[in-house]
Amino acid sequence: MGGCSAPNCSNSTSIGKQLFRFPKDPVRKKKWVVNCRRDFEPTPHSRLCQDHFEQSQFEEIARSPAGGKKLKPNAIPTLFSVGDPPYPAVTTSYILIPLKPEPVEKELNFGDHGYARRTPLPGLEEEDADRAAEDQQPCTQCQLLKKQLEQEMQHTARLQKEAEEMKKRLYRLDRIEKGLQNFLYEDQIRALSLTKRSRRAVWSPETILKARKIRCAVGTKGYEYLREIGYPLPSYRTLCNRLETKIMVTTDMSCEELAELGLGLMATCDSPTGAVGDNDEEELISVLS
Repeated sequence: MGGCSAPNCSNSTSIGKQLFRFPKDPVRKKKWVVNCRRDFEPTPHSRLCQDHFEQSQFEEIARSPAGGKKLKPNAIPTLFSVGDPPYPAVTTSYILIPLKPEPVEKELNFGDHGYARRTPLPGLEEEDADRAAEDQQPCTQCQLLKKQLEQEMQHTARLQKEAEEMKKRLYRLDRIEKGLQNFLYEDQIRALSLTKRSRRAVWSPETILKARKIRCAVGTKGYEYLREIGYPLPSYRTLCNRLETKIMVTTDMSCEELAELGLGLMATCDSPTGAVGDNDEEELISVLS
């Protein structure tokens, strides 16, 4: 790095001296050059060392980023090997910039420049007051949007509450379905969702076998009572149609009497769907399982 630009001075940073750039302000730069007694144009690399500045030209507390001394904004170098410099050091803490004299106000021209008048025309004060009052009043559209927002928030909260209730109901129904699966087959559970008068359920072989056992255990009246109260069981005609082997027999014995014999015979005379033929005296159809 270069050294000091002052005449007869070879100080540089290599010997621990701090160097300062020439100011960018043309007026201050000219003072620095004249005080140096050197006729030259400083370059961006021109420097003056700290020995050419009085102690009053440095800040008392402020330090440069490198940790060295920092010049005041209006510092001027005055310590050189020649006589007194033409420009003495500035002792004020800042540069006094003369204020521009205020122009004398001319007579206002009341032409078309109404916006620049100092004294408002009659009626303008009332308009300004009305405009300020309008600005302070709440916006009607804003109030309407705010009300709609509150209604939407209430509707959303209501839907969320209904969704929570539906989740609870689904959970209870799932538990009920699992409980029904302990003693009902899948086709019986599906039959529960059908109406009593229009049931067209498809029964599985397991359900048919189970229904036959229940009818033989409780009898015809008990079996029909279970169907009337809603227990999912196939009708007697469905039981007869789903048997693999059918034998037409004539008997005067009722279903209870046949069940007591333990032969596996079932009669259609007691079926709630009516007689098989048109003759009431014809007997039932017995089926051997």
